[in-house]
Amino acid sequence: MHFLTKDLYFPPVDEASFEGVLAVGGDLSVERLVLAYRNGIFPWFNEDEPILWWSPPDRMVVVPSLYKVSKSIRNLLNQNKFQVTFNQNFDQVIRNCQQIERKDQEGTWITDDIISSYTKLHEMGIAKSVEVWQNGELVGGLYGVDLGHVFCGESMFSKMPNASKIAFVTLIKHLNENNYKLLDCQVHNDHLEKLGAFEISREVFMKVLKSE
Repeated sequence: MHFLTKDLYFPPVDEASFEGVLAVGGDLSVERLVLAYRNGIFPWFNEDEPILWWSPPDRMVVVPSLYKVSKSIRNLLNQNKFQVTFNQNFDQVIRNCQQIERKDQEGTWITDDIISSYTKLHEMGIAKSVEVWQNGELVGGLYGVDLGHVFCGESMFSKMPNASKIAFVTLIKHLNENNYKLLDCQVHNDHLEKLGAFEISREVFMKVLKSE
């Protein structure tokens, strides 16, 4: 494992541990975050831990051009129960992602420092959000880092059934219409798999990432 200093540097991703940990330390400056995402690396750590930087051996992704919306979600979209916007309330999206309780998870990796840094990325037009509304109330959403051809999803939340799914499929539709190659979902979880994400190798992911 590499220990980072103030120098703006990351080691090659193939030097990550078996689990995918590449480096520890450094900072959450916007410059370092942009460098990380452009090189297939993301921060993921608990509040009481040092900053851990990851590049897992398998990457959970969606290929927007190949994505098939499930019949149940398609029916839900057709009912127009929700309104979806982009970049209208990044602050509330990331704060809801921080505060929402998740099954089998204690605490959150979205620290106040993470919120501060990603808000700066949002102000630069790099971090973006999708909001889902019902009757004027924010009921779901997601945020991530936009690299122009790959969108790196970070977290999503839902205050009512299916709201985050609506954000997810609406984002994929937007990415497909704008010729994005991948939606990066980072690491496997069952919920993402049910939504249609699947794993590819780090090597394949890096080839797509570098193919701007």
